[in-house]
Amino acid sequence: MKTEVMTLEQDIHPNNQELFMGFMKLGLMGFGGVLPLAHRMIVDDRKWLTIEEFTHLLGVCQLLPGGNIINMSVAIGYQFQGIKGAISAAVGLISAPTLIVIMLYELYTQFQSIPMVKHMLEGLAAAAAGLLFAVGLKMLRPIIKRYLTWVTIGMTFLFMLVIKIPLLLTLLILVALNITVLSLNKGAKNA
Repeated sequence: MKTEVMTLEQDIHPNNQELFMGFMKLGLMGFGGVLPLAHRMIVDDRKWLTIEEFTHLLGVCQLLPGGNIINMSVAIGYQFQGIKGAISAAVGLISAPTLIVIMLYELYTQFQSIPMVKHMLEGLAAAAAGLLFAVGLKMLRPIIKRYLTWVTIGMTFLFMLVIKIPLLLTLLILVALNITVLSLNKGAKNA
């Protein structure tokens, strides 16, 4: 039994090259939003994290400055290979897309006034929004059974869309409220 656990653990610990190549592939495929593809690669294909670990890590990365997926690449790289892994994953994620964006921007500046180009970009934006929505629903599965999840989702919509509180403040308020509710529930169960 111990040998099976050891083999499983060894299979899910990518080295620096695997981190670099995995995140580079992710960066190359992620036009319009990397999060849906990151979820598929990290959770489904490579099994570096479980869906619960991915969801929790994404929640933490939402609170950090910078792009969520860049923060995730750094955290995942660091988890498996320390500082070198963090650097490998982050550089893998941003190197190729950075070069591609520079080249595409040069093309865009020359052809931005063409109506077909404008319509194409609108279609790509809609597809990216759909992918993001689909991943959000997939990430809800493990936590949807909790009433606190529904309350948090409702309050997020209220704070962001109705009251228009900035994202960081919304996240801080919701984290504080969730911690308070969970602490009170834990205290009530222990009493």
